[in-house]
Amino acid sequence: MSAVHLQEDEFRARLDAGLWWKIFRRALHLRRYLVPLFIAAVVLAACDAAFAHVTRWVIDGVMRDGVNAAFTRYIAVYAGLTLTLCTGVWIFIEMAGNIANRLAHDIRREGFDRLQQLEFAFFDTRPVGWLITRLTSDCDRLARIIAWGFLDIVWGVTYLLMIAVSLLVMNWRLGLIVLAVVPPLAIVSRLFQRRMLLSAREIRKHNSQITAAFNESIQGVRTTKTFVRERENLGEFEHRSEKMFDAAVLNARQNAMYFPIVTTLGSAAAGIALWQGGWLAINEALTLGTLVAFINFAGQFFQPINQLALKLTEMQGAQAAGERVMGLLATEPAIKDSAVVQDRIAAVRASGDATQALDGQDPEIETVEFNDVSFRYATGPAVLSNFNLTVRAGETIALVGPSGGGKSTIVSLACRFYEPTSGSIRINGVDYRERSLAWLQSQLGIVLQTPHLFKGTVRENIRYGRLEATDAEVEAAARRVNAHEFIMRLEQGYDTPVGEGGNRLSSGQRQLLSFARALLADPQIFIMDEATSSIDTETEQLIQEGLEAIFAGRISFVIAHRLSTIRRADRILVITGGRIEECGTHAELIRRRGHYHELYTSQFRREREEAVLEQSGS
Repeated sequence: MSAVHLQEDEFRARLDAGLWWKIFRRALHLRRYLVPLFIAAVVLAACDAAFAHVTRWVIDGVMRDGVNAAFTRYIAVYAGLTLTLCTGVWIFIEMAGNIANRLAHDIRREGFDRLQQLEFAFFDTRPVGWLITRLTSDCDRLARIIAWGFLDIVWGVTYLLMIAVSLLVMNWRLGLIVLAVVPPLAIVSRLFQRRMLLSAREIRKHNSQITAAFNESIQGVRTTKTFVRERENLGEFEHRSEKMFDAAVLNARQNAMYFPIVTTLGSAAAGIALWQGGWLAINEALTLGTLVAFINFAGQFFQPINQLALKLTEMQGAQAAGERVMGLLATEPAIKDSAVVQDRIAAVRASGDATQALDGQDPEIETVEFNDVSFRYATGPAVLSNFNLTVRAGETIALVGPSGGGKSTIVSLACRFYEPTSGSIRINGVDYRERSLAWLQSQLGIVLQTPHLFKGTVRENIRYGRLEATDAEVEAAARRVNAHEFIMRLEQGYDTPVGEGGNRLSSGQRQLLSFARALLADPQIFIMDEATSSIDTETEQLIQEGLEAIFAGRISFVIAHRLSTIRRADRILVITGGRIEECGTHAELIRRRGHYHELYTSQFRREREEAVLEQSGS
């Protein structure tokens, strides 16, 4: 987690133009908004520059004609400029808002779609918070910089050029003197903006830590009170709060220094214009209107320079976010359909022949074979070594053994969540890498130790894997796994909201719903991964009664902690060190008096002792 945290706070010293061009290219399809935004930025810069010239024209006209000056014309021109300025502001707000929101939507959608395609191994090394940040704050931040940054850069560059040209055209000697203040103004803006951004990032970082501390303290209040940790927790919180205070004070001081310096430099430019220009005006080498325009332009230098420095600094600060988002979008799934499979799928779909099986695959899975399968994760030793197993439709295979022995890896490989490092897994005699990934995974039904329910109703959660299922089919699935009775006791029956993550239901009720959901999807391969290890005995009995309906005619893999749930399995495999240590039925393994016998008898003895203790306590 610390590595991710450091990456979040990274600040790049140089602007990566190539990266920002890649990001900007994603906005090019929004030309109907970019072009008006560009035009609006140029028009706004022209209006800002024009006001000084119109003021010059008015002053010179009044000085020349007095009360006979063309005031009506002057008012009309000012009104026209004001209307144009207001229209330009409305256009750039409308266009920039559209670009920012649409670009953020496009990147989030593409990023979410990419996450759906990526293999499990990708998520093994990336925290959930890291991924959520990519699709939320990072996307929004990049979209805002592209939209509003594009506006500010176009406006700033255009306005600077117009000021420089105006000064040199009106009086090139005085113009060069005034423009001499631009380099120090740009340097000061660049230095201070970078430092203010860094201190602002420190404020956000410490604020996040304080928020996390609040959250952790509230969630763990019972543990805190149990261990009397209030004083220590307060000390840790004060330390974080002091760091945020220091960063906030530093940021305030930087702002307090920066703006007076910029104002002083702008005033210095205006003073130079007034000093030299006033002398020229007295000697009638410069009109009064031109002098006023010079002073106006000199005082406006800091605005576009400040905006450009701010945007460039923001882009530097956001480069890490840009690299993370673009890196996610560029990540190719390690497990995907081969080119041959993709061509075959395209041919089947193009033919429009409804008699062909889904994506050209066999309609029924008859066998799953592991042939000399070895596997290791990205880091760590081998988990499986030359593993061999053949499972036929209708068979239930139970996997037992010590933690880390390879049980979950076997079923993950069967589901193609991972692929073998060596060897092959065949479905109906064909390597499953030569078959459609979507087809295989659409045939899976999986019930985990801690099932995940989505926010919604009981009915919606059961129907999750088969959206077209009727209400009658939903209820039939619930009846077959003995979930119907408890559902009908709920306040609204099948229309009862389950809460966030199913928190309104007990663990046993959530498990029964997950079985109903798996059964309704009608999978050809069914997997139970420690699905009964955290539920009470009564719920386990209900599940046991419904398992026969789930296992019937399917290839089933059962990873079990409670060995009582697998006594009816066709084969029980004791997996140790990635190999099959024992194999047979429950009765055969008990007679063999090996590892399985030891596991079963010790667990049976422990359960009997717990039952006796419960009876004694009552």
